[in-house]
Amino acid sequence: MKQSLSLNLSQSLTMTPALQQAIRMLQLSTMDLKTEIQDALESNVMLEADEGHSEVESSEQPAAEHESGSRGEEIPENLPVDADWNDIYGGSAAPATTPASDAAETWDYRQANLTHTPDLHAHLRWQADMHPFSGVQREIAAHLIDAINNHGLIDDWPELESRLAADFDIDAADVDAVVQIIQQYDPPGVGARSLAECLTIQLLQHPDTPPGHTLALELLANKPLDCLVRHDRAALAQQLGVDTPALDDAIALIQTLQPHPGDAFIDTESNYVVPEVFVTRQATRWQVALNAEIAPRLRINSEYLALVKRADNSADQATLKSHLQEARFFLNSLKSRNDTLLEVAQCIVEAQRGFLEYGAEAMKPLVLRDVAEQLDVHESTVSRATANKYMQTPRGIFELKYFFSSHVSTTDGGSASATAIQAMIKRMVGAEHAGKPLSDSKLTELLLDNGIRVARRTVAKYREALSIAPSHERRRQAS
Repeated sequence: MKQSLSLNLSQSLTMTPALQQAIRMLQLSTMDLKTEIQDALESNVMLEADEGHSEVESSEQPAAEHESGSRGEEIPENLPVDADWNDIYGGSAAPATTPASDAAETWDYRQANLTHTPDLHAHLRWQADMHPFSGVQREIAAHLIDAINNHGLIDDWPELESRLAADFDIDAADVDAVVQIIQQYDPPGVGARSLAECLTIQLLQHPDTPPGHTLALELLANKPLDCLVRHDRAALAQQLGVDTPALDDAIALIQTLQPHPGDAFIDTESNYVVPEVFVTRQATRWQVALNAEIAPRLRINSEYLALVKRADNSADQATLKSHLQEARFFLNSLKSRNDTLLEVAQCIVEAQRGFLEYGAEAMKPLVLRDVAEQLDVHESTVSRATANKYMQTPRGIFELKYFFSSHVSTTDGGSASATAIQAMIKRMVGAEHAGKPLSDSKLTELLLDNGIRVARRTVAKYREALSIAPSHERRRQAS
């Protein structure tokens, strides 16, 4: 084979580290962004939090370039959706609070969100220690308490009963006697071996005898829970030989009980939604602003920056220069994220003004491609900018993805959004007659009368997405 040299020209996309960082930061949620900023502050000596809210004067601060005034001048005055750039950069006014008051408010907020739930097993052991058990009974009680799951119920009871009876050389009735003692502990229903027993214990410990108490005990004893789950009250009433009003009282009483008594002792952490974008109405215009409180202001440390300007070749100087370059990349990525997020949010609000003014039935069809074409960016950029981010509007807090829905053709040649159709279905079902609920076919006809042509299976899919039961189940619940 003859060897030869040739020159070829080709184009390829190179993902630089700065571009990779900008793409990754764009898709971060609020909490992940705070973590990313905190890690950057701890690892990069050139970065510091700008706690004084002062405007950056140095040209070395990339986050302060393109001040809000110059960018705002590009927006026409008659634009129906306005963007408040002052809430992002140095031109915004800081709240008139002292650092001491800010620290106190932060401390109170953190203290208010610190929760500690007692351990269920420790709570049960504390009650067992005060009971006059015999030596063997106390050991059996310790084993039984350890066998109680986090929901407060005992799993695999037959196997556990036989094992304890064999280990302590006692009868199964002796083990059952200890179980019945534990079942009298707090919380009510703890130590039950089945759901029906758990609910029965709570009924027996009920301080009063409300309507339906006796029938509820009979219902749990007969264990026709499958009919209860299916809301088949007619079959239940026929099986128990009672009338419907008495059965309704018994079912209502059972629904007040706790099927998992141990859940109150499970540590749960509340996940608070922090909106990235605020939308407010100002006269006839909608104002869009980023939440300036979701992330601290960052700047390059002026003292370390002065050290970088020294003309030496020491190892410390090389480290500072490396940190300075990383800090600039980080600030540029953060600014690019804010710019892109604000532009995407502004485009969404402009497209969905009908929703903000009239509700979900006025939602317009919108897909990622529509926003991408308007902003001249790729669809993936819009997808990352709207992932796990929320917008606070006068109608509530919504995920940015909520404002995107597919197109559904109408009879007049136009299009409607799937979200608007779901809102119409919810309204129709809410206004239906209790004894004659609307079927999916009837909902399809009503939508066609409103100019929206959809298939019955599509209506069924939207109804299930709204967690609305079928018409026959709604009729049973109404009866």
